[in-house]
Amino acid sequence: MYWYLKILILLLSIYSCNQGKPETTYKLENDTLKIVGEKHLRNIKMLTDEGENAEAYFSFGEDRLIFQSTHGAYPCDQIFTMNLSGENKKIVSTGKGRTTCSYFLPDDKKIIYASTHRAFADCPPKPDYSQGYVWKVYKAFDLYIANADGSDPTAFLSADGYDAEATISPKGDRIVFTSMRSGD
Repeated sequence: MYWYLKILILLLSIYSCNQGKPETTYKLENDTLKIVGEKHLRNIKMLTDEGENAEAYFSFGEDRLIFQSTHGAYPCDQIFTMNLSGENKKIVSTGKGRTTCSYFLPDDKKIIYASTHRAFADCPPKPDYSQGYVWKVYKAFDLYIANADGSDPTAFLSADGYDAEATISPKGDRIVFTSMRSGD
């Protein structure tokens, strides 16, 4: 008799867990950026409409994005931030050299990114694209930590050799990055 009661309670628990908030109505015709046949993405929005933009990451507060962009006055990748709406876009790197791999620190008051600006005020030489896309691993890339508005960029672990692609742990107590300091 008790096993009937246990099964009933289990079934009611499963049923109640599946009674979440109903999904809002979604109309495919409103999603003009969706590629025909795409099944995994929806509500796609274009936030930038100029230049080449890459590597966008959310702030920890999930109210801003940080990304790299090449456009207009910036022929080399620079780091920008903007609101999730695509508004209030501003440069937060130095505007010199080439930058990449930006990320917010957990308090969203600081950012980290890689830049060649200490070695190259202008764009460093472009890689050979004859075999397709290539990301040049410049030895001049160093990691910088700056205020979220871009002020006070300070070299972080500056050394000869490529240092870039930093990611911060959610608590902010660890950092992982790619380095070619030792040749590998």
